[in-house]
Amino acid sequence: MKKTMSKKELLWNILITFLALTGATIVSYLLVFVGGHTSNVSIVYMMAVVLISRYSNGYIPGVIASFISVICVNLVFTYPFMHLNFTMDGYPITFIALMVISSITSATTTHLKHQNKIIHDREKLLMEAEKEAMRANLLRAISHDLRTPLTGIIGASSSYLENYDTMSEAEKANLVNGIREDANWLLNMVENLLTVTRIRGSKAQVTKSLEPLEEVASEAVMRFHKRFPDAGVKVSVPEELVMVPMDATLIEQVIINLLENAVYHSNSKDPVSLTISIKDRNARFDVRDHGVGIAPDRLSTIFDGYTSSPNNSGDSHKGMGIGLSICKTIIAAHNGTITAGNESLGAIFTFTLPLGENTCE
Repeated sequence: MKKTMSKKELLWNILITFLALTGATIVSYLLVFVGGHTSNVSIVYMMAVVLISRYSNGYIPGVIASFISVICVNLVFTYPFMHLNFTMDGYPITFIALMVISSITSATTTHLKHQNKIIHDREKLLMEAEKEAMRANLLRAISHDLRTPLTGIIGASSSYLENYDTMSEAEKANLVNGIREDANWLLNMVENLLTVTRIRGSKAQVTKSLEPLEEVASEAVMRFHKRFPDAGVKVSVPEELVMVPMDATLIEQVIINLLENAVYHSNSKDPVSLTISIKDRNARFDVRDHGVGIAPDRLSTIFDGYTSSPNNSGDSHKGMGIGLSICKTIIAAHNGTITAGNESLGAIFTFTLPLGENTCE
Protein backbone atom coordinates (compact mmCIF):
# COMPACT_ATOMS: atom_id res chain seq x y z
CA MET A 1 0.00 0.00 0.00
CA LYS A 2 1.31 3.42 -0.95
CA LYS A 3 2.14 5.60 1.99
CA THR A 4 0.29 8.94 2.15
CA MET A 5 2.55 11.94 2.54
CA SER A 6 2.00 13.81 5.79
CA LYS A 7 1.39 17.54 5.98
CA LYS A 8 4.79 18.03 7.58
CA GLU A 9 6.54 16.17 4.73
CA LEU A 10 4.59 18.21 2.15
CA LEU A 11 5.61 21.50 3.75
CA TRP A 12 9.21 20.31 3.94
CA ASN A 13 9.19 19.39 0.22
CA ILE A 14 7.78 22.80 -0.71
CA LEU A 15 10.34 24.61 1.45
CA ILE A 16 13.32 22.64 0.07
CA THR A 17 12.14 23.12 -3.53
CA PHE A 18 11.58 26.86 -3.05
CA LEU A 19 14.93 27.48 -1.35
CA ALA A 20 16.96 25.41 -3.85
CA LEU A 21 15.35 26.98 -6.94
CA THR A 22 15.61 30.46 -5.45
CA GLY A 23 19.27 29.92 -4.71
CA ALA A 24 19.87 28.57 -8.24
CA THR A 25 18.12 31.62 -9.73
CA ILE A 26 20.25 34.05 -7.68
CA VAL A 27 23.48 32.27 -8.62
CA SER A 28 22.46 32.14 -12.30
CA TYR A 29 21.57 35.85 -12.25
CA LEU A 30 25.02 36.68 -10.89
CA LEU A 31 26.66 34.50 -13.55
CA VAL A 32 24.68 35.98 -16.46
CA PHE A 33 24.03 39.63 -15.65
CA VAL A 34 27.06 40.32 -13.47
CA GLY A 35 29.74 37.94 -14.70
CA GLY A 36 28.55 37.61 -18.27
CA HIS A 37 28.72 33.79 -18.25
CA THR A 38 25.64 32.07 -19.70
CA SER A 39 26.97 28.55 -20.29
CA ASN A 40 26.70 27.33 -16.68
CA VAL A 41 23.09 28.28 -15.96
CA SER A 42 21.73 24.84 -16.87
CA ILE A 43 24.33 23.14 -14.66
CA VAL A 44 23.37 25.37 -11.70
CA TYR A 45 19.72 24.37 -12.02
CA MET A 46 20.65 20.72 -12.39
CA MET A 47 22.58 20.96 -9.14
CA ALA A 48 19.48 22.45 -7.52
CA VAL A 49 17.41 19.51 -8.78
CA VAL A 50 19.93 17.05 -7.28
CA LEU A 51 19.77 18.84 -3.91
CA ILE A 52 15.97 18.83 -3.98
CA SER A 53 15.91 15.11 -4.80
CA ARG A 54 18.41 14.41 -2.01
CA TYR A 55 16.65 16.24 0.79
CA SER A 56 12.97 15.94 -0.19
CA ASN A 57 10.63 12.96 0.12
CA GLY A 58 9.51 11.06 -2.97
CA TYR A 59 9.98 11.57 -6.72
CA ILE A 60 7.51 14.39 -7.32
CA PRO A 61 9.57 17.36 -5.96
CA GLY A 62 12.49 16.48 -8.23
CA VAL A 63 10.27 16.15 -11.32
CA ILE A 64 8.50 19.43 -10.59
CA ALA A 65 11.83 21.13 -9.97
CA SER A 66 13.10 19.83 -13.31
CA PHE A 67 10.12 21.35 -15.14
CA ILE A 68 10.44 24.67 -13.29
CA SER A 69 14.18 24.75 -14.03
CA VAL A 70 13.54 24.41 -17.76
CA ILE A 71 10.98 27.24 -17.64
CA CYS A 72 13.34 29.49 -15.66
CA VAL A 73 16.27 28.93 -18.02
CA ASN A 74 14.09 29.77 -21.02
CA LEU A 75 12.15 32.63 -19.46
CA VAL A 76 14.81 34.45 -17.46
CA PHE A 77 18.18 33.54 -18.92
CA THR A 78 17.50 32.99 -22.63
CA TYR A 79 17.15 35.84 -25.14
CA PRO A 80 14.60 37.38 -25.56
CA PHE A 81 14.50 37.69 -21.77
CA MET A 82 11.21 37.34 -19.87
CA HIS A 83 9.56 35.66 -22.88
CA LEU A 84 9.03 31.95 -23.35
CA ASN A 85 10.43 30.91 -26.70
CA PHE A 86 11.02 27.27 -27.52
CA THR A 87 11.08 27.77 -31.31
CA MET A 88 14.54 29.28 -31.70
CA ASP A 89 17.05 27.22 -33.61
CA GLY A 90 18.59 24.53 -31.36
CA TYR A 91 16.68 25.50 -28.24
CA PRO A 92 13.98 22.77 -28.33
CA ILE A 93 16.66 20.06 -28.22
CA THR A 94 18.58 21.91 -25.52
CA PHE A 95 15.56 22.32 -23.28
CA ILE A 96 14.29 18.81 -23.87
CA ALA A 97 17.74 17.46 -23.01
CA LEU A 98 17.81 19.61 -19.86
CA MET A 99 14.39 18.33 -18.82
CA VAL A 100 15.33 14.69 -19.46
CA ILE A 101 18.71 14.92 -17.71
CA SER A 102 17.22 16.73 -14.71
CA SER A 103 14.38 14.21 -14.43
CA ILE A 104 16.73 11.22 -14.70
CA THR A 105 19.08 12.78 -12.14
CA SER A 106 16.16 13.39 -9.80
CA ALA A 107 14.82 9.86 -10.20
CA THR A 108 18.27 8.31 -9.74
CA THR A 109 19.01 10.35 -6.62
CA THR A 110 15.63 9.53 -5.09
CA HIS A 111 16.04 5.84 -5.94
CA LEU A 112 19.49 5.70 -4.35
CA LYS A 113 18.13 7.40 -1.24
CA HIS A 114 15.34 4.83 -1.09
CA GLN A 115 17.83 1.97 -1.50
CA ASN A 116 19.98 3.39 1.29
CA LYS A 117 16.93 3.48 3.54
CA ILE A 118 16.17 -0.16 2.73
CA ILE A 119 19.78 -1.15 3.50
CA HIS A 120 19.66 0.82 6.76
CA ASP A 121 16.41 -0.89 7.77
CA ARG A 122 17.88 -4.31 6.99
CA GLU A 123 20.98 -3.56 9.02
CA LYS A 124 18.76 -2.48 11.89
CA LEU A 125 16.82 -5.74 11.66
CA LEU A 126 20.07 -7.73 11.62
CA MET A 127 21.27 -5.85 14.72
CA GLU A 128 18.00 -6.61 16.48
CA ALA A 129 18.30 -10.27 15.49
CA GLU A 130 21.86 -10.33 16.85
CA LYS A 131 20.67 -8.78 20.11
CA GLU A 132 17.97 -11.43 20.39
CA ALA A 133 20.54 -14.16 19.76
CA MET A 134 22.83 -12.70 22.44
CA ARG A 135 19.90 -12.49 24.84
CA ALA A 136 19.03 -16.13 24.17
CA ASN A 137 22.67 -17.14 24.69
CA LEU A 138 22.77 -15.27 27.98
CA LEU A 139 19.60 -16.97 29.19
CA ARG A 140 21.08 -20.37 28.33
CA ALA A 141 24.33 -19.39 30.03
CA ILE A 142 22.50 -18.28 33.18
CA SER A 143 20.52 -21.51 33.41
CA HIS A 144 23.68 -23.52 32.76
CA ASP A 145 25.89 -21.65 35.23
CA LEU A 146 23.36 -21.26 38.05
CA ARG A 147 21.80 -24.70 38.20
CA THR A 148 24.71 -26.74 39.57
CA PRO A 149 26.06 -24.28 42.18
CA LEU A 150 22.55 -23.82 43.57
CA THR A 151 22.14 -27.60 43.68
CA GLY A 152 25.52 -27.85 45.43
CA ILE A 153 24.53 -25.25 48.05
CA ILE A 154 21.23 -27.00 48.73
CA GLY A 155 22.88 -30.42 48.91
CA ALA A 156 25.72 -29.29 51.17
CA SER A 157 23.42 -27.39 53.54
CA SER A 158 21.02 -30.36 53.72
CA SER A 159 23.89 -32.74 54.51
CA TYR A 160 25.16 -30.36 57.18
CA LEU A 161 21.77 -30.11 58.89
CA GLU A 162 20.81 -33.79 58.59
CA ASN A 163 24.18 -35.20 59.67
CA TYR A 164 25.30 -32.50 62.08
CA ASP A 165 25.67 -34.85 65.06
CA THR A 166 27.56 -37.57 63.21
CA MET A 167 29.97 -35.46 61.15
CA SER A 168 33.46 -34.49 62.21
CA GLU A 169 34.51 -30.87 62.47
CA ALA A 170 36.68 -31.26 59.38
CA GLU A 171 33.71 -32.58 57.37
CA LYS A 172 31.54 -29.73 58.57
CA ALA A 173 34.20 -27.18 57.66
CA ASN A 174 34.55 -28.77 54.22
CA LEU A 175 30.80 -28.47 53.57
CA VAL A 176 30.69 -24.86 54.77
CA ASN A 177 33.72 -24.03 52.63
CA GLY A 178 31.96 -25.52 49.59
CA ILE A 179 28.85 -23.46 50.34
CA ARG A 180 30.95 -20.31 50.64
CA GLU A 181 32.76 -21.02 47.36
CA ASP A 182 29.50 -21.57 45.49
CA ALA A 183 27.95 -18.48 47.07
CA ASN A 184 30.93 -16.37 45.97
CA TRP A 185 30.56 -17.74 42.47
CA LEU A 186 26.88 -16.77 42.45
CA LEU A 187 27.76 -13.31 43.75
CA ASN A 188 30.18 -12.87 40.86
CA MET A 189 27.45 -14.03 38.51
CA VAL A 190 25.09 -11.36 39.83
CA GLU A 191 27.79 -8.71 39.37
CA ASN A 192 28.21 -9.82 35.77
CA LEU A 193 24.47 -9.69 35.14
CA LEU A 194 24.26 -6.20 36.62
CA THR A 195 27.16 -5.15 34.40
CA VAL A 196 25.56 -6.34 31.17
CA THR A 197 22.22 -4.83 32.19
CA ARG A 198 23.92 -1.50 32.77
CA ILE A 199 25.59 -1.53 29.35
CA ARG A 200 22.58 -2.67 27.36
CA GLY A 201 20.30 -0.32 29.25
CA SER A 202 22.40 2.56 27.91
CA LYS A 203 22.35 1.11 24.36
CA ALA A 204 25.93 -0.18 24.56
CA GLN A 205 27.31 3.27 25.37
CA VAL A 206 29.74 3.66 28.25
CA THR A 207 31.00 6.77 29.98
CA LYS A 208 34.75 6.95 29.44
CA SER A 209 37.38 8.94 31.27
CA LEU A 210 41.17 8.89 31.08
CA GLU A 211 42.44 6.27 33.54
CA PRO A 212 46.02 5.16 34.33
CA LEU A 213 46.59 1.57 33.21
CA GLU A 214 48.70 0.68 36.23
CA GLU A 215 46.00 1.71 38.72
CA VAL A 216 43.25 -0.13 36.85
CA ALA A 217 45.32 -3.32 36.72
CA SER A 218 46.26 -2.99 40.40
CA GLU A 219 42.66 -2.50 41.52
CA ALA A 220 41.48 -5.46 39.43
CA VAL A 221 44.13 -7.78 40.88
CA MET A 222 43.32 -6.61 44.44
CA ARG A 223 39.62 -7.37 43.91
CA PHE A 224 40.53 -10.73 42.38
CA HIS A 225 42.71 -11.67 45.38
CA LYS A 226 39.83 -11.00 47.76
CA ARG A 227 38.04 -13.92 46.13
CA PHE A 228 41.11 -16.04 45.45
CA PRO A 229 43.71 -15.22 48.11
CA ASP A 230 45.86 -18.24 47.20
CA ALA A 231 45.94 -17.65 43.44
CA GLY A 232 49.16 -16.24 42.00
CA VAL A 233 49.11 -13.44 39.44
CA LYS A 234 52.19 -11.99 37.71
CA VAL A 235 51.53 -8.46 36.48
CA SER A 236 53.58 -6.57 33.90
CA VAL A 237 52.69 -3.00 32.92
CA PRO A 238 54.48 -0.32 30.86
CA GLU A 239 57.08 1.69 32.77
CA GLU A 240 55.74 5.01 31.51
CA LEU A 241 52.42 6.48 32.62
CA VAL A 242 49.70 5.56 30.11
CA MET A 243 46.23 7.07 30.27
CA VAL A 244 43.47 5.26 28.41
CA PRO A 245 39.83 6.35 27.89
CA MET A 246 37.67 3.73 29.58
CA ASP A 247 35.09 2.93 32.21
CA ALA A 248 37.55 1.70 34.84
CA THR A 249 35.00 -0.37 36.78
CA LEU A 250 33.93 -2.28 33.67
CA ILE A 251 37.49 -2.95 32.49
CA GLU A 252 38.38 -4.18 35.99
CA GLN A 253 35.43 -6.56 35.69
CA VAL A 254 36.84 -7.88 32.39
CA ILE A 255 40.28 -8.48 33.94
CA ILE A 256 38.74 -10.22 36.96
CA ASN A 257 36.57 -12.45 34.76
CA LEU A 258 39.57 -13.50 32.65
CA LEU A 259 41.77 -14.15 35.70
CA GLU A 260 38.99 -16.11 37.35
CA ASN A 261 38.43 -18.10 34.18
CA ALA A 262 42.15 -18.96 34.07
CA VAL A 263 42.17 -20.13 37.69
CA TYR A 264 39.09 -22.34 37.33
CA HIS A 265 39.75 -23.88 33.92
CA SER A 266 43.51 -24.11 33.45
CA ASN A 267 43.96 -27.18 35.69
CA SER A 268 47.26 -25.67 36.78
CA LYS A 269 48.59 -24.23 40.03
CA ASP A 270 51.14 -22.05 38.25
CA PRO A 271 50.60 -18.29 38.52
CA VAL A 272 48.47 -16.57 35.89
CA SER A 273 50.14 -13.69 34.06
CA LEU A 274 48.58 -10.32 33.20
CA THR A 275 50.69 -8.42 30.66
CA ILE A 276 49.75 -4.92 29.52
CA SER A 277 51.52 -3.30 26.57
CA ILE A 278 51.02 -0.52 24.03
CA LYS A 279 50.85 -1.44 20.35
CA ASP A 280 49.43 0.33 17.28
CA ARG A 281 47.68 3.05 19.31
CA ASN A 282 45.97 0.41 21.45
CA ALA A 283 46.39 -0.76 25.01
CA ARG A 284 46.78 -4.55 24.87
CA PHE A 285 45.91 -6.84 27.80
CA ASP A 286 47.13 -10.47 27.71
CA VAL A 287 45.96 -12.99 30.33
CA ARG A 288 47.93 -16.26 30.13
CA ASP A 289 47.71 -19.49 32.07
CA HIS A 290 49.88 -22.60 31.96
CA GLY A 291 47.18 -25.22 31.89
CA VAL A 292 45.36 -27.54 29.52
CA GLY A 293 44.30 -24.86 27.02
CA ILE A 294 41.01 -24.55 25.16
CA ALA A 295 39.52 -27.20 22.92
CA PRO A 296 39.98 -26.00 19.29
CA ASP A 297 36.31 -26.53 18.43
CA ARG A 298 35.30 -24.08 21.19
CA LEU A 299 37.53 -21.17 20.20
CA SER A 300 35.09 -19.74 17.65
CA THR A 301 32.12 -19.72 20.07
CA ILE A 302 33.78 -19.22 23.44
CA PHE A 303 32.46 -15.65 23.80
CA ASP A 304 28.88 -16.48 22.73
CA GLY A 305 27.62 -16.86 26.27
CA TYR A 306 26.83 -20.57 26.27
CA THR A 307 28.97 -23.63 26.86
CA SER A 308 27.29 -26.82 25.77
CA SER A 309 30.10 -29.16 26.76
CA PRO A 310 31.78 -29.65 30.11
CA ASN A 311 34.83 -27.55 30.78
CA ASN A 312 38.25 -29.08 30.73
CA SER A 313 38.84 -28.75 34.39
CA GLY A 314 36.08 -31.12 35.27
CA ASP A 315 34.57 -28.52 37.56
CA SER A 316 31.10 -28.67 36.13
CA HIS A 317 29.52 -25.88 38.12
CA LYS A 318 31.86 -23.16 36.94
CA GLY A 319 31.11 -22.78 33.24
CA MET A 320 32.87 -20.19 31.12
CA GLY A 321 29.64 -19.01 29.48
CA ILE A 322 28.34 -15.80 30.91
CA GLY A 323 31.60 -14.35 32.23
CA LEU A 324 33.27 -14.36 28.81
CA SER A 325 30.09 -13.10 27.16
CA ILE A 326 30.15 -10.13 29.54
CA CYS A 327 33.79 -9.49 28.63
CA LYS A 328 32.90 -9.36 24.94
CA THR A 329 30.00 -6.98 25.59
CA ILE A 330 32.14 -4.60 27.66
CA ILE A 331 35.03 -4.54 25.19
CA ALA A 332 32.68 -4.04 22.24
CA ALA A 333 31.13 -1.06 24.06
CA HIS A 334 34.67 0.38 24.32
CA ASN A 335 35.25 -0.14 20.55
CA GLY A 336 37.95 -2.68 21.36
CA THR A 337 38.59 -6.31 20.40
CA ILE A 338 38.84 -9.53 22.39
CA THR A 339 40.20 -12.91 21.28
CA ALA A 340 41.08 -16.29 22.73
CA GLY A 341 43.73 -18.79 21.67
CA ASN A 342 46.15 -21.50 22.71
CA GLU A 343 49.89 -21.29 23.19
CA SER A 344 52.46 -24.07 23.55
CA LEU A 345 51.42 -24.36 27.19
CA GLY A 346 48.06 -23.04 28.25
CA ALA A 347 45.56 -20.53 26.90
CA ILE A 348 45.76 -16.80 26.24
CA PHE A 349 42.97 -14.23 26.26
CA THR A 350 43.74 -10.86 24.69
CA PHE A 351 41.70 -7.68 24.56
CA THR A 352 42.57 -4.22 23.28
CA LEU A 353 41.35 -0.70 24.04
CA PRO A 354 41.87 2.28 21.69
CA LEU A 355 44.14 4.90 23.23
CA GLY A 356 42.25 7.84 21.74
CA GLU A 357 43.59 11.01 20.16
CA ASN A 358 44.35 12.94 23.35
CA THR A 359 45.89 10.11 25.35
CA CYS A 360 48.98 10.87 27.37
CA GLU A 361 51.83 8.37 27.06
